[in-house]
Amino acid sequence: MALHAVVGINWGDEGKGRMIDYLAREADLVVRYQGGNNAGHTVINEFGTFKLRLVPSGIFNPDTVNVIGPGTVLDLESLDAELAELRERSVDTSGLLISERATVCFPFHRDQDAWEEDRLADRPFGSTRRGIAPVYGDRYLKKALQLGELLDREHLRRRLAPVIEWKNLGNSALYPGKPPISLDAMVDWGHGYARRLRPHIGDVSGRLHSAEQAGRHIILEAQLGALRDILHGIYPYTSSSSSLAGYAPVGGGLPGRPLSRVTGVMKAFSTCVGEGPFVTEEFGAWADELRQGSGEYGVNTGRPRRIGPFDAVASRYGALIQGAHDLALTKLDSLSGLPELRVCTAYEIDGVKTADFPLAHRLDDARPVYEYLPGWDEDLTGIRDFGDLPRAAAAYVLRIEELVGVPIRYVSVGPERDQLIDRGPRAR
Repeated sequence: MALHAVVGINWGDEGKGRMIDYLAREADLVVRYQGGNNAGHTVINEFGTFKLRLVPSGIFNPDTVNVIGPGTVLDLESLDAELAELRERSVDTSGLLISERATVCFPFHRDQDAWEEDRLADRPFGSTRRGIAPVYGDRYLKKALQLGELLDREHLRRRLAPVIEWKNLGNSALYPGKPPISLDAMVDWGHGYARRLRPHIGDVSGRLHSAEQAGRHIILEAQLGALRDILHGIYPYTSSSSSLAGYAPVGGGLPGRPLSRVTGVMKAFSTCVGEGPFVTEEFGAWADELRQGSGEYGVNTGRPRRIGPFDAVASRYGALIQGAHDLALTKLDSLSGLPELRVCTAYEIDGVKTADFPLAHRLDDARPVYEYLPGWDEDLTGIRDFGDLPRAAAAYVLRIEELVGVPIRYVSVGPERDQLIDRGPRAR
């Protein structure tokens, strides 16, 4: 049995989708274990280009069972539309399994998320306004609903009535003038979408336990990255769930099972969507040209990603808290043509140099300490062997590997599935 987590090392948007699409060729199951439709994975393969939000990135492999685990939060309207889009593009979604224990994100969660960002005005958290923070908050307040509950209309009404009463009381005080939530409308919405998705809803843990006992290869798929983790990330500018590999068996539906492998994904430069400290952030022509050339825009929001040189301090911390055994370095090809490259090897805070990643409020005072490396002009997109990389490109990868302290097994030289160098398993 192989329980293999594929996770983000940085702020998210590292290229996990393209890696899982590649690795799923040898996986029996791919399980999404946390998050919602607030971030997406871009996958490019023989079917075309896809922007996945909730559906696991192994959906394109017909021999792989894809699972949405109990640790996720589901906007059923968004999920239904995503499945319809995939079917329209000849992708078979019939085998998708969705945990009956997953938490439902209702339209009133989306409204609350947007209203709160508006209330914060010039002090926002950078929310995608998809309802993620409110629904995870409700989960821990024990006021959320599980997907399986929506199939029983009368039970749904009984459970939802006190929740909506509570929501309306709070909303009237915090967001005066906003319309009250209609119980009838929410019952219709929830029950209607649950019935549409009913063929996919079931007991995830039972299915995964049987697969594990049979020695199947299971990939656990994360959303976002280590620095957005609710406990260990740049709090409060984080997601509302745990994006760490340690949570993967719990959120996926196999609590208590050990991971056999953790693959961390990070870019060859740094990017970030949303608010919060970002030490190596750059502005001006350098940033604009790299952003445009590498297509650094949010999958769901279309927002330009903040961009900067590779941050080895943040990446070393991310690899540590993910417990990464090996790494995938994506978008190395995007750096071709730059005459010189910078790597942040330390921070300077109040005149003191440190290689440790501090609490978020101290990051506001941090200044990057850079090491300079030569660039290269060659096109990397056709290279499949590490030994064929230009000397400067290979040296750049090896220096990052040294600084982060985890072997870089995969080097992505393009967005398509086969545009990848696999250096093979190497000791950590």
